[in-house]
Amino acid sequence: MNFRPLFLAAASLALLASCVRVNVYGTPPSANAHGAVRFATYNTSLYHEQAGGLIARLESDDAAARKIAAVLQHTRPDVVLLNEFDFDAAGRAADLFQHQYLEKSQFGLDPIHYPYRYIAPVNTGVASGLDLDGDGKVGGEGRAYGNDAWGYGLHPGQYGMLVLSRYPIDNARVRSFQHFKWSALPGAMRPTDPATGKPWHPEPVWQALRLSSKSHWDIPIQTPQGQIHLLALHPTPPVFDGPEDRNGARNHDEIRLVTEYISGKPHPWLCDDQGQCGGLPADAAFVIAGDLNADPVDGDSAAGAIAQLLEHPRTLNYPAPRSQGGAARAAHYDIARRGDSATHTGDFGARSGTLRLDYVLPSRQLAVKHSGIFWPLPESAQARFAEGSDHHLVWVDLNFSND
Repeated sequence: MNFRPLFLAAASLALLASCVRVNVYGTPPSANAHGAVRFATYNTSLYHEQAGGLIARLESDDAAARKIAAVLQHTRPDVVLLNEFDFDAAGRAADLFQHQYLEKSQFGLDPIHYPYRYIAPVNTGVASGLDLDGDGKVGGEGRAYGNDAWGYGLHPGQYGMLVLSRYPIDNARVRSFQHFKWSALPGAMRPTDPATGKPWHPEPVWQALRLSSKSHWDIPIQTPQGQIHLLALHPTPPVFDGPEDRNGARNHDEIRLVTEYISGKPHPWLCDDQGQCGGLPADAAFVIAGDLNADPVDGDSAAGAIAQLLEHPRTLNYPAPRSQGGAARAAHYDIARRGDSATHTGDFGARSGTLRLDYVLPSRQLAVKHSGIFWPLPESAQARFAEGSDHHLVWVDLNFSND
């Protein structure tokens, strides 16, 4: 039996019932037109294999950075998380990107200014001093160094995160979980050696290992709609390991940490880098954003990894953002998929195809007015700046639900 017509009909009813307008054409309406706040996430691929390399790129009129800036100028999010943006302590790369790219017209688009931002250290490329990949050696050069860093990276700060906002950030109340230990998560999915059935990491390594491959941030933002907590993260890809699937387990539990954080339970074990313990208050509005490296039904993530958030009682169940470009690219590859390719957010080539990895997930106090993925069709005028990264920006316009 062909279930596709039934699926399309059900999807159409869901859209009508929720009163959400899903944008698939690549040109979102102005968020200000309906008084909403536009949240977005975008894996920008603005990184370099050498420390300081992104700064050098941005000082040299980088073509990919111009495209990334054009996407932001076109979609104009009020608050955006940029994944894979190399961190440097002086904030030089962020300064360059904002002043030389976002605040200057790209491809004829209007500049955009973000008066507030948040950047902080991440675990990627930070040497652990331990043998994390089990090769019998500690550190080394190139990939060997990266595999033994707290999060894979060739230098500290590679694949970092940057938040840009039009609205004030309450920096004094930001919480980070960069140093949270994986073993501190009750019921953690500890990797095991399938050949022996024993834990894959030796006990001293397991007790020291940090859960977050980059970091987990709770950033309170004072929007015109009220205070909304941006919960930002970028879990490790569930690949590049062995039969022990240590990265798949870590991806699952990086996502699970957020589910525990928003559970409303006391959780005295859930302590941040500043020593404050417990999760997000039960009445707080939030938006979870990031490249979560987990597709709902396809790809290599552990079973149910992203369902932990999609089906969480505190997250809003709304129709997934869509694009025409994603569906067209998936059709070009013709790789069998169980999921809806119009909701896919990344293009990983002919071998891996397209997947839905990037998410903007609001809490139930919020209502979605519009949503979309900036992934235009190849013949669109916007296609000339849509391919600055292998991911595509996801945006959602939000009001508080009683508005």
